[in-house]
Amino acid sequence: MQLGHTVPPEALFSDYLYFSSVSDAMVAHASRATESHQREYALGGDSFVVEIASNDGYLLKNFVNSGVPCLGVEPAQNIADVALANGIPTLQKFFTEDTAEQIVRNYNQADLILGNNVFAHVPDINGFVKGLCLLLAPEGRVILEFPWAHEMVKKLEFDTIYHEHFFYFHGRALVPLFARHGLEMVRIEKLPIHGGSLRIHVAREGVKTPDGSVSALVEEEGKAGVGTAAYAEVFGQRVKQLKDELVGELGRLKSSGKRIAAYGASAKGSTLLNYCGIGRELLEFVVDRSPHKQGKFTPGTHLPILPTAALEEQMPDVTLLLTWNFAEEIAAQQGNYLRNGGKFLVPVPHPHYLS
Repeated sequence: MQLGHTVPPEALFSDYLYFSSVSDAMVAHASRATESHQREYALGGDSFVVEIASNDGYLLKNFVNSGVPCLGVEPAQNIADVALANGIPTLQKFFTEDTAEQIVRNYNQADLILGNNVFAHVPDINGFVKGLCLLLAPEGRVILEFPWAHEMVKKLEFDTIYHEHFFYFHGRALVPLFARHGLEMVRIEKLPIHGGSLRIHVAREGVKTPDGSVSALVEEEGKAGVGTAAYAEVFGQRVKQLKDELVGELGRLKSSGKRIAAYGASAKGSTLLNYCGIGRELLEFVVDRSPHKQGKFTPGTHLPILPTAALEEQMPDVTLLLTWNFAEEIAAQQGNYLRNGGKFLVPVPHPHYLS
């Protein structure tokens, strides 16, 4: 699935405000992943790892600390500068076929290519995959993580649809995409992160026989009706119903005199607020942990973005949890707010309070 309208990547990513290291959950996830990859693929001082969209180096620092040669490719200058300052080798570029050729020419082919939450962001998906093929060493692996479209539909995570994401991938659509470029998925892992993601292991065709996880996932999607009109139509109907339920609950709270705020000045939050028409008439402010967002306003709804300490200071009765994908982490950080009587309202897959 894909958007019908695109925004130039230069407009979206040249000056980017999402720093992965702000999230404790993301940092821990990256640490576990790198440990697993090093062990499974026997990576050491003679290996070469490339991460595409390496952000502030939150993942690659684990390879640096282990003595594994690596390189990050990060298009946002402000974020690449942070990574370089922290000792993470970083190339400030978008990943394209030309970039892949430049890396091979100046460094080598990669034994491992990583791409966490970037695969869905690329409008020229065939050019991207061709670049992977050019960069990949003959026996190497590509490991990509991205939200799973089927899980998005099942759990009604419509707020993950925004201009930064050009594609919403099902496993069955990836089989011909990789085959077109001489690659194939050899293993698929299901991950809980970001509301349900896939981690796919990709190799050159014929290097390794795909295990049963690939065919099992494709079969699961087929039985669910992926690719049919009904699959999409039912999703649309359920989203409209969710909007009515959420706006109704917030309206009930407001009319009973409750004060309401929101947590997470995220892209998914912007989708949800603007689609549902939730603004200053219902919410007082939004808090966010990132200092790069504080002092700004939410797009379209123009809610002030404050530090997370504002929850304890101002004690709204209910806080709409826009970054529901980090619910456990946020609840742990906001223990005082919860103990003092505050409540978190989670919007998807249906409005419910965090217990």
